Amino acid sequence: MKDPACSIEKTLEIIGNKWSFLVLRELYDGTKRFNELRRSIEGISPNALTSTLKHLEQKEVVKRKAIPTVPVTVEYSLTEKGQSFNSVLKEMKKWAREWG
Repeated sequence: MKDPACSIEKTLEIIGNKWSFLVLRELYDGTKRFNELRRSIEGISPNALTSTLKHLEQKEVVKRKAIPTVPVTVEYSLTEKGQSFNSVLKEMKKWAREWG
């Protein structure tokens, strides 16, 4: 019987999809605007990026800051929760170097 509280499943529920890992990778370098993220993540559509950012914001991994300009400027950065995931990504990179 599967453990319903499996920590790996919980992690995947919070992170979401493959795009989330790439968004997080970009945000570890600092705050970015939507178009900066879109340009830096090869193959992501605007809809997929919007959906991913909304998901990560709902899970309190990413924070969205709207700056009252015309048009409105929106910046994305990592929360403390998002920053804490960096060690997981570093281990994934290490694993990929060794086995990829």
